[in-house]
Amino acid sequence: MSGVNEMTQPKLIFMLTHHDRTVPNALEVFEEVKDTGIQNVGFKDVGLPFEELFKLARAINREGLNSFIEVVSESEESCIAAVKQAVKMGVRNIIGVKREYAQKAFEYVKGTGIKFYPYVGRVIGIPEVLEGTIEEMIMDAKNFRKMGVDGINLLAYRYKGDPEELMRAVISNAEMDVIVAGSIDSFERIRKVITLGASLYTIGGAIFEKKFVPGGSIADQVKAIIGFERKL
Repeated sequence: MSGVNEMTQPKLIFMLTHHDRTVPNALEVFEEVKDTGIQNVGFKDVGLPFEELFKLARAINREGLNSFIEVVSESEESCIAAVKQAVKMGVRNIIGVKREYAQKAFEYVKGTGIKFYPYVGRVIGIPEVLEGTIEEMIMDAKNFRKMGVDGINLLAYRYKGDPEELMRAVISNAEMDVIVAGSIDSFERIRKVITLGASLYTIGGAIFEKKFVPGGSIADQVKAIIGFERKL
């Protein structure tokens, strides 16, 4: 995949995660979905040991797919440690990282060829909740753009406010790629995220809970989402 704005490619990032943690059988699930037409596959820095995440990253990259790690660790020490490990494992994209640690984290990412999309706003807890004003998040985006990152990660449906108003304002003012992550659990939310201009979006738990094709397989969920995108 040459870039996040490639219109012919799915915008879905299938996250091998549930309840904001990488699932224990992530590698097995990846084998099930790798031939569905999915182009973007990710996981989080929690839920499995880094040795297992290394195997997962290698498997995704080996298939020629776009690999993502979302860093959700809460402390600065664990967050920076996760970023260092992500660089070693060779993922193509690092998303997440709390804004207060983003500048330090970016020092480890710069020059590696890995794309970096930090969180905007105040991200609290696991499962994550997004707090802060819309103006604050727009300012975060502008500051990150000046820093030189590739884009931002917006937890729109974890926001303690109007998620659509948030997406509309941040995406239109960010002037760089916006990944919308968290709690996208219906075709209607997918439609909103795409039509409001997100470059990519993540889904994990709702796929594992089979909310898109009730009774279907994990692969069926992914195929249905990609098919829905193509009709928009």
